[in-house]
Amino acid sequence: MKLLRKILVGVIIFIGISLGTFVTVLYFNYVPPILMYHSITPDVAAGTMLAVTAETFEKQMSFLARHRYNVISVEELAGLIRSKQKIPRNTVALTFDDGYKDNFTYAFPILKKYGLTATFFVIVQEVGRLQQDRVSWDQIREMHTSKVFSIGSHCIGPEPLINLKSVQEVKYQIVDSKKILQQRLGSPVSVFSYPEGHFTEAIRQVVIDAGYQAAVATNPGKGYPHEDIFALKRIRISENAKNMFVYWFESSGYYTFLKERRHK
Repeated sequence: MKLLRKILVGVIIFIGISLGTFVTVLYFNYVPPILMYHSITPDVAAGTMLAVTAETFEKQMSFLARHRYNVISVEELAGLIRSKQKIPRNTVALTFDDGYKDNFTYAFPILKKYGLTATFFVIVQEVGRLQQDRVSWDQIREMHTSKVFSIGSHCIGPEPLINLKSVQEVKYQIVDSKKILQQRLGSPVSVFSYPEGHFTEAIRQVVIDAGYQAAVATNPGKGYPHEDIFALKRIRISENAKNMFVYWFESSGYYTFLKERRHK
């Protein structure tokens, strides 16, 4: 019995030390989450990973507001990182890619309701297109002037930059999209989103040379540190996050660290 008791005590101590070490490692690997949304719709087809229902989105925004998350824009987050300021726990940035019209219809009023802000990345060529599934310039201006959304570039067209053969075409996509958005909005555009999250070092440098202050990708991996403001890592939010425990975990600040270790 004494031997069994010693073994049990040893196991408990080992578990306690392991758990304490794990929690400590997590604490020092906090990464302010940038949550990536695309379409916000009344219904989501099974298997769709780029859409969230309006009902789920409202639950998520209510969760952030109720638990007093520090919801800031990508520009603000990049500024904190650049100045090496301590970023408070529970800081979150929200982003929307592609310029879906349903973002204006559903996400915009929900964000206003809860007093939250987000960054909206526009594919210039697709604004107001014939399919009527993208926002118009008037809607973009309304979102921008409301201060709910800050506007960023998602290139002239949707083709991933890594697929383009010409350096001139890459520069056109990055530089001219910025110029067009600034002309349309009458204010600076300082953030960029790589189409499909893909980029190279050369593309990253073009973004810097174009005068952007930050750029978001998806998850470029451990090769790019979390403080690289021109390769900011994002977490894609799907309808799976209608489960609030899943959403809490994805917005906790530890998801990116654990995900990168899992794919090591």
